[in-house]
Amino acid sequence: MKSVLALFSSLLVASSVSAASPLITPAELQPLVASAAVRVIDIRDPKSYAAAHIPGALNAPYGSWRGPASSPGELPELAKLTAQVQRLGLTPATRTVVVSSGADATDFGAAARVYWTLKVLGLKELSVLNGGVKAWAAAGLPQDANPVSVAASNFQPTLDGSMIATRDEVAQAIERNNAALVDARPADFFNGQTRHAAARSAGTLKGAVNVEHSSWFAQGSSTFVSTDEARRIAAALNLDPKRDTLSFCNTGHWAATNWFALSEVLGQPQVKLYAGSMVDWTSAPQALPMDNAPGRAGQLMVDFKIWAARTFN
Repeated sequence: MKSVLALFSSLLVASSVSAASPLITPAELQPLVASAAVRVIDIRDPKSYAAAHIPGALNAPYGSWRGPASSPGELPELAKLTAQVQRLGLTPATRTVVVSSGADATDFGAAARVYWTLKVLGLKELSVLNGGVKAWAAAGLPQDANPVSVAASNFQPTLDGSMIATRDEVAQAIERNNAALVDARPADFFNGQTRHAAARSAGTLKGAVNVEHSSWFAQGSSTFVSTDEARRIAAALNLDPKRDTLSFCNTGHWAATNWFALSEVLGQPQVKLYAGSMVDWTSAPQALPMDNAPGRAGQLMVDFKIWAARTFN
C-alpha cells in the first residue's frame, strides 16, 4: 500500500512539473521544490538570499541579467547569458520558476524581465512565483539558508528575435503605423514631466498609449490580478492580434510586466519587448519621433528636477 501511495505521489509531482503556467502560487510550487527536474531561481540580492530562501533555490541576482549602466535595458552579451544559464543547470526543457522579493509591482517587473530573458534564450517551461518570497513567507512555507549547488549544463542558447523589438523595428513601426506601442511607465514619464536619469529627453514614443505596469496588480500589492481582470484591462487597449504589440518603458523593466501580461497570461500573439526602451530611443544620433516631449524650458525644468534629486536625496 505504501509503495502505491508513493507511486501516486510521484506521478502527481511529475504531472505538476510538466504543466508549467506563467504564474504559480506558493501552494503550487511547494510540492515541486524537492524535484531535481525543477529549478527555482531567486533573483534577489545575495544578502537577502543568504538570510533565507525557498529550499533548493539558486541565486542569480537581477543585475546579472541586465545590461551596462549606460543602457541597462539591453540584453547582456550572449556569452554572459550562456555562462549564467549553464551555471544554473538550465536547459530548454528545465522547469524553471523565477522568484523575486514580492515587495511591490515594480519588483514583479524584475521577475517578468528574467522570465522574458529565459524565454528569449529558448527555455520553454517557465513560471513566475506570484507574490514572490513575500507570498511564500505569508503562506507559512519553510525557508532555509543552506547553500545550493547543481551540476552545470552544457546548454548553448541562441536568441529568439521574435520577442525582441529593436530600435530600428520600432522606428519602422512608427513610420508605417503598423504596431501598437504600449508605454508601461507612470503617467508623469508618459506625459513628459520627468525622465529616466540615463534618457536624454522626456516624452514617449510617437503614437504610444499609456498602460502603467501597476495596472495589473491590486493597489500596493505584488500579486498579479486574476485572468478575468487582466482580460478586462487588456480589452480597453483594443489590440489587433494581427499587428505587433511593442511594450516599452525606460529600460525594459516595467515593460516586461506588460509583455508578460499580454503575451503570457493572456496569450496575445506578436507581443515584443523593446528592451532598450526610452534610454535607447533617446540615445540615437538623430532625434527620433516622440510625443509629449517638452519644449526647451520644460526640458530644463526636468533636468533641474533630476539634478536636485541626485544632489539632495
